Amino acid sequence: MFDNIKVYAFVGPSGTGKSYRAQMVAGEKDVHFIIDDGLLINDNRVIAGESAKKASTKIETVKKALFLHDDEKLVIQKALKKYKVKKILLLGTSDGMVEKIAENLELPKITETIYIKDVATDEEMQTARKIRVTEGKHVIPVPTFEIKKDFSGYLLDPLQIFKSKGRGEKPYISEKSIIRPTFSYMGNFTISDSVFRQIAEYQAQKMPEIYKVLRTRVQNYGEGPQMYMEVSVVYGCNVRETLKIFKQKIIKEIENLTAMNVIELDIIAKSIEVVHQG
Repeated sequence: MFDNIKVYAFVGPSGTGKSYRAQMVAGEKDVHFIIDDGLLINDNRVIAGESAKKASTKIETVKKALFLHDDEKLVIQKALKKYKVKKILLLGTSDGMVEKIAENLELPKITETIYIKDVATDEEMQTARKIRVTEGKHVIPVPTFEIKKDFSGYLLDPLQIFKSKGRGEKPYISEKSIIRPTFSYMGNFTISDSVFRQIAEYQAQKMPEIYKVLRTRVQNYGEGPQMYMEVSVVYGCNVRETLKIFKQKIIKEIENLTAMNVIELDIIAKSIEVVHQG
């Protein structure tokens, strides 16, 4: 199905820092797409899939990571076609795992495998493993939000990695988001409600048709939020279309930034504001 895609693999035992180094490895191979724990990531942004770390059991986590469910497999395949992917990096804990991912997604055979021991020292891998075991943390190669100071739980302390694109080029910052699996023995963690509010308000600021967010109510069920919003819109805009676009942007941003699904989002225009130009 995807004969024109060149497939790379990055393999290492769980908790040794693969995801942390995934963008570095991808950069060296000029790869812009990564598959890690059920997610398809394009240059630090989740574009498809659902994090396997959100699964309720370890068995279900494995199934999600391997794309054993047809609906989850089709979502990734559709995105691979949409973005015309030419190269991809698969992350896994063993050669067998990455081969299974490639097979299930109907990708070509892996052309090159990079192992964690090739890019990390024993000491670095031991440190990563210790953090995983003692703190239950796991890194996924996606960015955190600008308001990262308010993240309290599911997404934790971002790590900024300065990377150079090549000799003479300016380095760029690659952010990683640390999460705890929902089945962690340390308990279930979710993002605080204020984060969902601020993501929504940030999107409102970027839409000239939305004058002001009047009220936001969030109920967080762990796997994702249920939200209700009241807004004031600018006079003259198409209210129905404005609210539809606003809703789509909020859902997309929350799901991209947090890898959590928005269960429900209701937006109501409570007032109209006349904005004088000049």
